[in-house]
Amino acid sequence: MIQGVATRFERIKARPAYELVAEEIEGKILAGILRPGDPIGTESELVKQFGVNRSTVREGIRLLEQSGLVARESSRRLSVAVPHYHGLATRMSRALVLQQVTFRELFHTSRALGPGSIDQAIDNRTDEDLEALDANLARTREMRHDARAVAELDAEFHRLLDGATHNRVLLLAKEPVNILVRPTTAHIIANNPSGIPRLIEAHGHLVDALRTRDREKGRLWIDRHLRDWKAGFEISGRDLDSAVEAIIGDGRGEA
Repeated sequence: MIQGVATRFERIKARPAYELVAEEIEGKILAGILRPGDPIGTESELVKQFGVNRSTVREGIRLLEQSGLVARESSRRLSVAVPHYHGLATRMSRALVLQQVTFRELFHTSRALGPGSIDQAIDNRTDEDLEALDANLARTREMRHDARAVAELDAEFHRLLDGATHNRVLLLAKEPVNILVRPTTAHIIANNPSGIPRLIEAHGHLVDALRTRDREKGRLWIDRHLRDWKAGFEISGRDLDSAVEAIIGDGRGEA
C-alpha cells in the first residue's frame, strides 16, 4: 500500500431477510436435523418462529421449493423433500447454455464420463435394465426410417444406459450434459439419416456388452459411438466450436 493512501472498503450490503429464512431451514436440512418427510410447519407457524412478516417467510419458502428441498402439502403444511436429479440437472444445463459451451466441450466431457458409466452399468445392471434396453433397441429398429423418433429413442437409450449404473452421483453428473447432447443428436440425424444404421449397431453392441458383462467390448463401442456422434456433427456442416445454444435455438436440432 502506498503510504498516506487510505485503504478503501466496499460498503456492507445487508442480505434480504427471506434469504436468511431459507438459509436457516436449508442448514437444518443439510445437517440432517430435518430429514425427508419431516414437517416444517405452516407459513403462519414460521412467521412466529422467525419473528418476521408473512411475505418474508413466503419468499424464503419459495426459494426452497424451487430448489426442491421443500414441498407444500394439500393441508398447506410444509415438509422436507428430496430434490429430483432431473430438476437440478435442467438448471445446470441452462447455466451451461448461458456459458456458451461448445460441441467440442460436450464431446470431450462425454468421452471422459462414458467409459466410467459403461463400467458401472456392466457391474450393476439388472435383468430389468436389460429388458428396458432390449425394448428400446427393438423400437429403434422398428422406427429406423423416422429420424425424429430415432432421436427420441436415442435419448431414451442413453438414459436407460446411465440408469443401469444405479449410481445417483453419476446420474447427476451426466444428466446436464445429456440434456444438451439430445438436440445435437437430433440435428445430426435430421441432416444425415444414413447414419441411423450405425447408431443402431452401436446400441446393439452396447446392450450385448452389458448382457455378457464384457468390459472391453463396452468401452470399445462407447468410444466408437461417441466418435460417430462427433463425425456426424461435422458432416452436418457444424463447427465443433459452435455454441450449443445456437443448435438448440435454431429449431433444426429439435426432435
